[in-house]
Amino acid sequence: MKYHKDHILVIADTHCPYDHPNYLDFLLTIRDRVKCGTIVHIGDGVDNSSLSQNHIPNPDLPSPKDEIEKARKSLAKYFRAFPKVKYCMGNHCRRVDLKGRHAFLPTEVFRPFRQIWGLPSGWEDDFTHEIDGVLFQHGFMTGDLAHIKTAIMNRQSTVIGHTHSVAAVNYLVSRKDRLLAMNVGSGIEVKSLAFQYGRDFLKKPVVSCGVVTDRGKYAQVFPMDL
Repeated sequence: MKYHKDHILVIADTHCPYDHPNYLDFLLTIRDRVKCGTIVHIGDGVDNSSLSQNHIPNPDLPSPKDEIEKARKSLAKYFRAFPKVKYCMGNHCRRVDLKGRHAFLPTEVFRPFRQIWGLPSGWEDDFTHEIDGVLFQHGFMTGDLAHIKTAIMNRQSTVIGHTHSVAAVNYLVSRKDRLLAMNVGSGIEVKSLAFQYGRDFLKKPVVSCGVVTDRGKYAQVFPMDL
């Protein structure tokens, strides 16, 4: 099967080890269907729920050590399936560093993200990646219009994740240009205890992925059947 370099599969937030058990197979199906030769992970590959500063940790969840071990096993599946990935650092990726700052520990006592999680040499981690004029970043704004606002602020076509309940593509057209804005949803198992805080939210996570084609001209969101 011939894959096209300018067809980009965008993996949504996986939050390992709390990713949906069928999400990886779904990603492989979409990759083969659209013949995507470039892979981007939009960030929050790991959850680090036990290290959260924003939510009271659920005592029924694994300890930090156990969660790390489970997350590594979960990540290994993605490493095997996708040898080369451009990975965007997300807010959950930095929970270890934030925990250290709250304990007043200097940065030199911490190991780099890729070392902690054993990222393969083919996985390139950074806060942003630009491909064919499209900026890929995790995103830190929330709400239905987060992807649109981020693209406007970047003044550039932009793909984000972060807001699990939004999976959408919009085009912003002016007299001078056309921008693409996409939020790729999530890859999580919503029934996990790690996401119990959203149990009563009216809007639920969209388990999905995104695809950008034709050198950044077009984009599509693919929702997964649950």
